[in-house]
Amino acid sequence: MSIENQPRSVSQTKEYEDCGWRYWLRRGERVTPRPAAWSHHGTAFHSAAEAFEKSDRTMSTEEAVEIFSHQYEDMTNAALDVESDTDRWMSAGRYSGGEDIERRYVLGQEQTAYYVEWSKANGPAIWRTPEGEPGLELYFMVELGGVMVRGYIDQLVTAKDGAVRPRDLKTGSMKSKFQLQTYGVAVRQVYGVEVNDADWYLAKDGRLSRPVKLGQVSAAELGERYADMDAGVKAGRFPASPGFGCRFCDVSHACIFFSDRT
Repeated sequence: MSIENQPRSVSQTKEYEDCGWRYWLRRGERVTPRPAAWSHHGTAFHSAAEAFEKSDRTMSTEEAVEIFSHQYEDMTNAALDVESDTDRWMSAGRYSGGEDIERRYVLGQEQTAYYVEWSKANGPAIWRTPEGEPGLELYFMVELGGVMVRGYIDQLVTAKDGAVRPRDLKTGSMKSKFQLQTYGVAVRQVYGVEVNDADWYLAKDGRLSRPVKLGQVSAAELGERYADMDAGVKAGRFPASPGFGCRFCDVSHACIFFSDRT
């Protein structure tokens, strides 16, 4: 499916808004992005947390850590087959690409183990759909601003007020209220339930964020952002936004606007 006609998502829209040219390189030109250990870290942590929750929290800490370890290893090895020079990998802070690979393997194991213990101690009530499916990695497709928007929600839990609360699991520091707002609207549309707020589980800190109130942003307001992005892609508008963020762009090696001085 061409980029003009495919459904949109939170990540697509934010990427386009941050830098339209990056969006074009990754999704139009299909430039192979430089690998990043933090991406494998996040994916493997999500898989381990999901498997633990789907076991009704009967899975041992060791089993959950093993799931993380195996997936992290598999993803990292596959990426190394494509790009064996770890100096060309994305680096994080003071760590080189190779150092970050090793560091995140241990860090992810620690965060997975802590999540298991945290979840057992705090017992968040995983919401279930009317069909009895647990609210874990639930797929949705809704219309916002005349645009089909899709995505997966990490967790849906039952809040103390009885409403459904979307929860996003974060291994990094970047958080998006736009993401949580989209999830809130989607859950209301798909399931017809009350959604008042949402939050993040912050693996770096081993705790929940403060709840983010979702009542201030309407479906129409969210729809405007998706509609603007969709219209820009359909019109072939991909404005570049060169600047400091270019240093952290995984397709900068193919970008005509990139300079070490940006």
